Parts: sequence; C-alpha cells; structure tokens
Amino acid sequence: MTTTPEKKKRILVIEDDHEVLGMLVDYLSFMGYDVSASPDGLDGLKKIKENQYDLIITDLSMPYVSGIGIITVLKKGHPEIPVIAITGFGYYAEELAHEKKADAILSKPFDIQKLKETLTGFLEK
Repeated sequence: MTTTPEKKKRILVIEDDHEVLGMLVDYLSFMGYDVSASPDGLDGLKKIKENQYDLIITDLSMPYVSGIGIITVLKKGHPEIPVIAITGFGYYAEELAHEKKADAILSKPFDIQKLKETLTGFLEK
C-alpha cells in the first residue's frame, strides 16, 4: 500500500520591509511550508483572492493597504484562516489588530522560536 505525501501548508507573508520579508520566506521555506510573498497589502489582497492559504502573516503598517485592512477583509470572507500580525508600532497597533480579530500578534523584533511555536499551534492542529 502506498501513502500519499502530506500536502504542504501554504503561507502568505505580506511585508513591505524586504529584509524581513526575505528572512520570513527563507525561514518558513526551510521549515517545509509552501510560502508566497507580497511586498505590500494591495498585492497581498490580490494573492488572497487568487489563491488558497492555510495561514497569513501580515505586517500592520504598509503602503496602499495596511495589515489592519488585510485582517478586516480576510476575516469577513475567510474567518477560518489564521492571521498572524507583526508590528513594530507597539500597543496601539497591537490592540487594533486584536480588535479586528488577528489570531496572534508578534512585536518586532520577534523571537523566531515564538513564531515557530505560533505557526505550529495553528497549522498542526
């Protein structure tokens, strides 16, 4: 009897800081996830509309469409998809993300082990 390989979990990372975006894509790919990248919220919304993802990671402060906008749109259409918000703007941004139903919020600079634990909690259920 042959077994089919488990389908890789798909993650979309939306981040306008190219260094952070690159680091996240490299790390998540290394962990075995199928990772897509968006350099801004507008591109992120387009990818969300065109593809299916198991989890979204979004920066909160970006040009065109903010992470708050991403969370708002995503939770209206796909409330089952977990969203991890990342921010360097402190308490107010974190509270707003929580109010808009982000599933987890990580402050920059975030601990990569904390990110791994958070991802595992959502994707390995």
